[in-house]
Amino acid sequence: MSDPGGAAQDLKNLLGKPLQATTPLAPEVLACPVEFNARLRAEAPVYKCPHTGIVFVSDYDTVTKIARDHETFSNRFGQAMRNTTNTDPRLAEVQREGYPAVDTMLTQDPPQHRRYRGMVNQAFTARRVATLENHIEAVCHGLIDEFVADGECEFVSAFAKRLPMTVIAEQLGVPLGDYELFKNWSDAFVAQLSGLASADEELAAARQILAFQNYFAERIEQRRAAAADDIISDIVHAKFENERPLEMAEMLSILQQLLVAGNETTTHAISEGVLLLIRHPEQWRKLKAEPELIPALVEEVLRLSTPTANMWRVAVKDTQINSLEIPAGTMVQIRFASANRDEGRFLSPDDFDIERPNAKANVAFGHGVHMCVGASLARKELEVAFRTILQRFDELELNCADDLLVYPANMLLRGLQQLPLRFSFSSD
Repeated sequence: MSDPGGAAQDLKNLLGKPLQATTPLAPEVLACPVEFNARLRAEAPVYKCPHTGIVFVSDYDTVTKIARDHETFSNRFGQAMRNTTNTDPRLAEVQREGYPAVDTMLTQDPPQHRRYRGMVNQAFTARRVATLENHIEAVCHGLIDEFVADGECEFVSAFAKRLPMTVIAEQLGVPLGDYELFKNWSDAFVAQLSGLASADEELAAARQILAFQNYFAERIEQRRAAAADDIISDIVHAKFENERPLEMAEMLSILQQLLVAGNETTTHAISEGVLLLIRHPEQWRKLKAEPELIPALVEEVLRLSTPTANMWRVAVKDTQINSLEIPAGTMVQIRFASANRDEGRFLSPDDFDIERPNAKANVAFGHGVHMCVGASLARKELEVAFRTILQRFDELELNCADDLLVYPANMLLRGLQQLPLRFSFSSD
């Protein structure tokens, strides 16, 4: 979005009209969804959009119920999305050069999902995550050292993007010198997920994804020949019960999901957490005095930021929710960001309270069998990041006007594009 001020005005105009005047997928709504989601919860928590035919679910209880009910609401939305995407022959030509899209963790249901999840879980054990804490802390300090003497930075690019990308690259066992490649590939995957890319943007993303496939296919073959202590080796050599090993297209699909999940969502939560602390200095001071509250801070930041704001499901049989008839084949969007601000679940849900007693009930990482496989690693990165920031800086403040804080429109993900900061720090 190139005109955040104009988008805010467009949204204000829409909020004064009936729900049917727009769609929940309008760019201005996706960029600034909080007020619109509140209207959905109040007026139509299960809402069939007359413009798209999509059913949008926004209250906590129904979102979590649908997330658990894979027998009625399938996660196999990948094929449905592919059937409605760009039919540009240039795109098809690029895609033919690569490996086919396959449904694995995110877009698969039990019992097949259990196989993929069982193999990938071996790469994210509690033991492995626990051993990473000191290294994550060293990475945090190293990144801050690069800009701290300047007294200012663009925080998203200087820290929030680089921390999770560094950690996931190291865990995958690929060179940090290829950081720009990983960033470009992650951006391409996000462009695909946005649902708003132009034909040329879709084509550029497809070319980046082909480059990603070629890069990681080569490393997968290397790990077949000689395993290392990294996630690629874990996936290549994973064994789950009596299931067959993963094929190349399956492994690439999983690595693609790990790259996005290990990068974009954590980046957005770190950035939003810092912005929340700037806007609530009393919470900053409380954390300075009581750093043991940092795990609770993480849960409250996840609740309010919800980087994976929405997710798709497909009704696989005729059903009914809250008296709304939903025929088989209907696309359903469950709005995690809305559920995390449901007044029926969270008291004063728009408030930022690092001592909120039920903050951990948030669904920022999803719910049910599709809860994010890397949630424990993301939580560890967030805890260490906020702890380090609180140690290194005395004060933080915005270095731009509020209307320059832009959230690019995306159907599934939400996060700040940039966060210019000024800061003071202790030299000891």
